Amino acid sequence: MTSAAVPEPATPRRRGRPGYDQATILRTAVDLFNRRGYDATSMGDLARELGLTKAAIYHHVDGKEQLLSAALDDALDELTAAVTEATQPTSDLSAYERLRSVVRRSVEVLMAHQSSVTLLLRVRGNSEVELAALQRRRWLDDQLAELVAQAAREGSLRADIPPRLVSRLLFGMVNSLVEWYHADGTYDPGTVADAVTDLAFDGLRAR
Repeated sequence: MTSAAVPEPATPRRRGRPGYDQATILRTAVDLFNRRGYDATSMGDLARELGLTKAAIYHHVDGKEQLLSAALDDALDELTAAVTEATQPTSDLSAYERLRSVVRRSVEVLMAHQSSVTLLLRVRGNSEVELAALQRRRWLDDQLAELVAQAAREGSLRADIPPRLVSRLLFGMVNSLVEWYHADGTYDPGTVADAVTDLAFDGLRAR
C-alpha cells in the first residue's frame, strides 16, 4: 500500500502593507499635485496621504521631482507616439485622414490619463523637468500644425486659417476636457472622441 504524500508546508506570505507600490505612490502624488499644486506639496504631505513614512516612499522613488517627471511622461508618451505615427511620410493615408485620426486619438489618450494631463497643462517651466515637458508640447504643436498645412495643400481643409492657429484650437478643444469630463459621468469615451472629432472637422472641411 502506497503511503499518502505529505504536503509541503505553505510558503509564508511576505508581511507588509499591500498596495503601496510605485504606481500607487505616483497616482496619489499626481492627485495631490493637482489639488494642492506641485510646489506646495511636500514629500511629507504625500507620506501623510498614503499613511506611510517618508523613508518608505524613498524606498520607491528618489523624490518629488522624479514623481513629477513620471507623471508628465505618462501624459505625453502615448500622444507623442500617436503624433509621430501620424506624421510618418510612408503612411498610405492622406494628411486629412491622419490628422483626423490623431485628434481622435488625443481625446482617447487624455481621457485615459486625465490626471496626468491635467498636471501637464498646469506646469509653467519652473524646473528642468517642466521645461522639458513644455518643449515636448511645443513639438506636438509643431507637428500638428504641419499636418494641418499638408491637409490644406491637399484641398481637404480650408486654407484661410493659419495652420498653427488651427493646431492650437484643436488641442485647446481636446485639453478642455480636463475641466469637465468624468470617467463615471454621462458620456463614454467613444462618444466624446467621436463628438470632438466630428465637430472639429465638419467646421474645418473645405467648401
